[in-house]
Amino acid sequence: MIRLVTFEGGDGSGKTTQLKWLERYLVDRDGECVATREPGATALGQMIRQLLLEVRKEEPSPPTELFLYLADRAQHVREVIEPALEKKRLVLCDRFTDSTLAYQGYGRGFDLALLKKLNQIASRGIAPDLTFLLDCPVEVGRSRTRQRLQSSKPPSLLAGGPGSWEAGKLEGQDRFEREKIEFHERVRLGFLELARAEPERIVVLDASRPMLKVHEEIKDIMDRKLANG
Repeated sequence: MIRLVTFEGGDGSGKTTQLKWLERYLVDRDGECVATREPGATALGQMIRQLLLEVRKEEPSPPTELFLYLADRAQHVREVIEPALEKKRLVLCDRFTDSTLAYQGYGRGFDLALLKKLNQIASRGIAPDLTFLLDCPVEVGRSRTRQRLQSSKPPSLLAGGPGSWEAGKLEGQDRFEREKIEFHERVRLGFLELARAEPERIVVLDASRPMLKVHEEIKDIMDRKLANG
């Protein structure tokens, strides 16, 4: 039975958009589902999200980053995911435990076995039934992120000055979007390793394709999964 569906992928992969489109499709078809995200789905999580993603002079250390994500997840599961599952509602989640393994494990170098134990505690043993991994080359994702940020900035910022694109960084990028390409390559490889280890759960989708084509594939997979119970 499909109860929890997660969307994973690197920055610029389109996972958030695909989740929203699937939510709309399922609501129109079946009437209800719960869409949520990590970090930031709860009041406490919003504060944690700000600490995690804002670019500051004093950035969190890797262990601090890890425990902030776990704290967000523990609160998220308690306040949002568990109550929804208890009501037999389908939950769609933008990032979950796989992101911890990919970003803090493969990206930051934390021991995967330790991370799995910590994930188990924070998630209260709840695991995704189905995961869509939106995969695309890192440079494709970074290009999409640049385009998104540039389109949201006034022309004066794009023409030059302190808000312009400098040294590969654009104003408005979060901490992870500002990471070096090598970090994002490790994260991508980590996600693909996780998919190879759990092919029955993790569906790898070529996110470099037009987004509507990816959406149609996700709809087809969900229809089959739900029809099979």
